[in-house]
Amino acid sequence: MSTEGAPLLAIAGMTKSFGGFVALDNVSVDIRKGERFGLIGPNGSGKTTLINCISGALSPQKGTVTFAGENVTTLPAWQRARRGIARSFQIPRPFRSMTVLENLTVPLEYIVHKGSLHVADTRAEAMKILKDIGLAEKADVSSAALSQVELRKLELARAMAARPRLLISDEAMAGLSGSEVEEVLKILLELNARGITIVMIEHIMEAVMRFSQRVVCLDAGKIICEGAPAEIVRDPQVQKAYLGA
Repeated sequence: MSTEGAPLLAIAGMTKSFGGFVALDNVSVDIRKGERFGLIGPNGSGKTTLINCISGALSPQKGTVTFAGENVTTLPAWQRARRGIARSFQIPRPFRSMTVLENLTVPLEYIVHKGSLHVADTRAEAMKILKDIGLAEKADVSSAALSQVELRKLELARAMAARPRLLISDEAMAGLSGSEVEEVLKILLELNARGITIVMIEHIMEAVMRFSQRVVCLDAGKIICEGAPAEIVRDPQVQKAYLGA
């Protein structure tokens, strides 16, 4: 898949502090259209803060977020979602009083279609997403009854219901078994093959290295290394950040 041309997402000079703690310190990075991009770093490195600034959950003190050529730095999260930025969350929080299918109708109706679709059309689109994710058989099951891997799939499905151009996958494999990791990894690769740019934040190094075309490592709010997966795993700064001096 070609990733040439202007970046789909451009982060420039991103700085974010919480009191006296600097979570992001002048971070700049471009992500190309169609790219499989890995973001790694030890706990407290700034990964979550960065994706919160990209998605609109947080506002930086300095820096800009440009998406598809538009400066979206001051836009709220829902407007960024309507432009094509979607994310899954590390801890799935579905609407537990709703079925799996109903969980997808919320982003479909309010982010994508803004109430313009007939209920039957919304259901049909939701069912297609569930089939692609591998949850079609659970469509009418309460989301409260799902297993851990099914909750992770539902989290991805809800993000996909927003029809993203950029999908940020935040720890989608945390706590899963080896075979379950393979299931989620396969889904993400298939989504990327359909043209969706994906940013993967993950602590399972084998998975992120297999998935990513390019990896950035954050430590203490700064980018300490950027490159192909094979380069990243050999980098002394990355090894120090994860393993200590």
